[in-house]
Amino acid sequence: MASRYDAAVLTVAEMARADALAIARGIPGLTLMEAAGEAVARDVRRRWPRGPVALLCGPGNNGGDGFVAARLLQEAGWPVRLALLGERAALRGDAAAAAARWPGEVAALTPAILDGATLAVDALFGAGLGRALEGMARAVVEAMNARRLPCLAVDLPSGVQGDTGQVLGAAPQATATVTFFRRKPAHLLLPGRVLAGEVVVADIGIPPAVLDEIRPTLVENAPALWLDRYPWPRLEDHKYRRGHLLIAGGEVMTGAARLAARAARRIGAGLVTLACTRASHPIYAADSAGLITAIVDDDAAFSALLADTRRNALLIGPGLGVTPQTRRRTLAGLAAGKACVIDADARRLGISRTAWLHFAANHPR
Repeated sequence: MASRYDAAVLTVAEMARADALAIARGIPGLTLMEAAGEAVARDVRRRWPRGPVALLCGPGNNGGDGFVAARLLQEAGWPVRLALLGERAALRGDAAAAAARWPGEVAALTPAILDGATLAVDALFGAGLGRALEGMARAVVEAMNARRLPCLAVDLPSGVQGDTGQVLGAAPQATATVTFFRRKPAHLLLPGRVLAGEVVVADIGIPPAVLDEIRPTLVENAPALWLDRYPWPRLEDHKYRRGHLLIAGGEVMTGAARLAARAARRIGAGLVTLACTRASHPIYAADSAGLITAIVDDDAAFSALLADTRRNALLIGPGLGVTPQTRRRTLAGLAAGKACVIDADARRLGISRTAWLHFAANHPR
């Protein structure tokens, strides 16, 4: 059954809490790590033909996932060379336990580990990296990029900060990234979004119910988020029941308002009125059949349009310019008791927080 958190995006701190809550519910951390490593190995086998793999492990749990993936790939007949950033004896907790199950050699991390490899698995650092890559880790990442070696990243390409998507020093260009449980902001924000390549979200056994306690506030825009509330037309609908949108159109930059009008009609708005100046009226009137245009050369004319209760939604901002007139009309729109989309130039007017809060309190939709 679909959950309201299916499209949730977890910050680094929220993901750490999800891990902790899963462990508190009786799922061992090593079990989660084994599932993560298996997901990585499975994606390697699905995506690439069998060939030499350079598996790059860091000193934390991301590296532990890499040790698991290396073992499973080797068991499946893949030639694997594993390199570790740091000393094996310095590993702790689940990462140490995963490393103990790896039967092969552990090489020191240097660019030489890439020699002869047809694929690199980047398990150096995950989403929680807090400082720039440096030293040997950065040298290996830069060597991967220089060689254009195909790369599968574990959680995130090393060097990408999980909450911002920004690159800390350097980061590899991954073909794909396997992350766990839910996406992180960096999978959706540039440049992390590009560097991650195709993102695969793997189920590693964390109960979705932990999200009820975490209560994440970020979501990825996707049909699952709004499809059950999509305003599908009904047989008994008529144009006023489908809503009447008023758009304030700019005089010089007319394209945004015209595109918005087309989008509103395409999604099913019953009527769309585009308010414009006398000078720009021919442009809007010639745009498309079915679009209502209204000449508004002053604030009084705009207020008269707002006064019609059948016009129950307002879009204001695109192409209007940051002007006193735009400010006045935005405030009038907020006060009119309609569903409002405030965009573009109208967002740059310095309208007081009190005005926004008043609108939100009286129009909770």
